[in-house]
Amino acid sequence: MEKNVLITGSSSGFGMYSALELAKCGYTIYASMRNVEKQTQLMEEAERYQAQERIHILQMDITDEKSVQQALAFFKKQNIHLHILINNAGYCEGGLIEDLHVEDYIRQFDTNVFGAIRVTQTFLPLLKKSIGAKIINISSVSGMIGMPGMSAYCSSKFALEGFSESLRLELRQDQIDVSIVQPASFKTKIWEKGLENFQIDRESSLIGSIYKYANQSYQNGDDPLKVAKLIVQICNSRHPKLRYPIGKGAKTLDVSKKVFPWKWIEKVVHNRLK
Repeated sequence: MEKNVLITGSSSGFGMYSALELAKCGYTIYASMRNVEKQTQLMEEAERYQAQERIHILQMDITDEKSVQQALAFFKKQNIHLHILINNAGYCEGGLIEDLHVEDYIRQFDTNVFGAIRVTQTFLPLLKKSIGAKIINISSVSGMIGMPGMSAYCSSKFALEGFSESLRLELRQDQIDVSIVQPASFKTKIWEKGLENFQIDRESSLIGSIYKYANQSYQNGDDPLKVAKLIVQICNSRHPKLRYPIGKGAKTLDVSKKVFPWKWIEKVVHNRLK
């Protein structure tokens, strides 16, 4: 049976690669993005793999209720059944807590948390009509541990993790599986933008250390295609798990946070930033 997938934030990164990999596997993709003019790379790659007919571009700003409702209206008008929702859209707001404003946190949460909640609530009635439906939320290892200079991003991912746990338990009776993907450092534009936000015009040894560490993590980042292939596996799974840590150090961090006392972890982070 042909399955339809809605992916948010599909113009680049995990969203784009997931759209391509799923389309290659026979899924029909509704690739949503805030600015449809950014579809070029996705569609050029799709054409290269002869998968362009399985990818449909959908304009949707997940921070705008009206835009999300218009996307739902499109699905209803075309009588499109929805089988899988992938909440991928997000960005990273870098900066020390003392340098950020409350408005920075609000914008961060509006996309990374409330955007995912808004889209999930809106499309949940369609998912409930499909047998074996799935919701996949793209979190991060930043949802496991708070890091200096990333308080806005980390706290948003912690919130997404809690939302996903509650959602999975609530939807169990509807036989809808909810999974969380927790990537470590991968070479996507989210880190480029996060590092740009980090260049604050004042002297700070801590800022310099964090920026250097974050830049090294990005340069040594893994291939985002690995995350896309994992998402395909989750989509194909009959009974997917709740959490999927992936990337360099992701599983180690997951175990370490559960096993070792915080003072040990704090010391390791401090030493790495020296």
